Amino acid sequence: MSLSDLMYPFEWIVAWIMYLWHGALTAVGMPEASGWTWTLSIVGLVIVMRAALIPLFVKQIHASRKMQLIQPEMQKIQKKYKGKTDPESRQKMTEETMALYKDTGTNPFSSCLPILVQMPFFFGLFRVLNGLDEMADGVNEPIGPLSRELAAQAESSTIFGARLSDIFWGADDLNVQIVTVVLIVLMSATTFITQHQLMRKNMPAAALEGPIAQQQKIMLYLFPIIFAVTGVNFPIGVLIYWFTTNLWTMLQQFYVIRRMPAPGSAAEKAMQQRRRAAGKPVDTPEETRERAHDEEMAEELRAKGVAVSGQRTQPKSKKRAKKAGPPPKKPGGSGGSQ
Repeated sequence: MSLSDLMYPFEWIVAWIMYLWHGALTAVGMPEASGWTWTLSIVGLVIVMRAALIPLFVKQIHASRKMQLIQPEMQKIQKKYKGKTDPESRQKMTEETMALYKDTGTNPFSSCLPILVQMPFFFGLFRVLNGLDEMADGVNEPIGPLSRELAAQAESSTIFGARLSDIFWGADDLNVQIVTVVLIVLMSATTFITQHQLMRKNMPAAALEGPIAQQQKIMLYLFPIIFAVTGVNFPIGVLIYWFTTNLWTMLQQFYVIRRMPAPGSAAEKAMQQRRRAAGKPVDTPEETRERAHDEEMAEELRAKGVAVSGQRTQPKSKKRAKKAGPPPKKPGGSGGSQ
């Protein structure tokens, strides 16, 4: 089976989603041949894809919190082999770390799962946009509902003077180069902000140490370079998809950090301060459910003999504090008569 055969189902799904969005946008009055109509069809593709991935994102959050819970055990292993650089020690450290992941049911690469699921559709979109001209000329067969006429229409549509199928590399059109550079900068900025707010606000101090944290810091500055190197080889339509999905990730993470922060993180303290300042109970139903899930995971790990990070204590609101009343006086205090 060839690569084209493997990719065709994803190309077919991409073509159908774009076609349906294009039809809906045209039905509400947008010009059929406009580049903006086709651009919004790509944005619609992102919305459908990311909405379908929300359950996976929830699993990713829980896996991330489980990683934070086992930090004490991780630090024990790191301390045990600190300063030992010989191959045997490094191998034993890796083996003990992997054994910990296996025993606790933790996957350090779970955060990559949504990206991996998206990749076939990402490359499916790349192949659809890259083949529009040949599809329009009749060299390639239509994909799903994308007829020759629609392919020609999408291929010739422009935004800011650049076609969605244009690529920076080898282009002699200044509009193409400017649009590509702007999109690469936006992609880099949204990725940097997403990773930076995660590390700065939603990770306890203990989780910011160790090799995994160091890898995250390296990737924080490496991604813009990756985008710059690879972005010049992708059609503008693919860069629009890439930027839109990065923007979705950034806003989704902002919501999660603000409403359901990780235990012991700066974001959790900030959330509790906001609620106290507003005179609201510190716990919302969402937070109560998340804490219960965290405690359930912690109990599961303790049952396996794994030391876990300290759990959140349930703070009392002002109303609860009043109901509790003042503390009882000690016998022999100055307040009573003998």
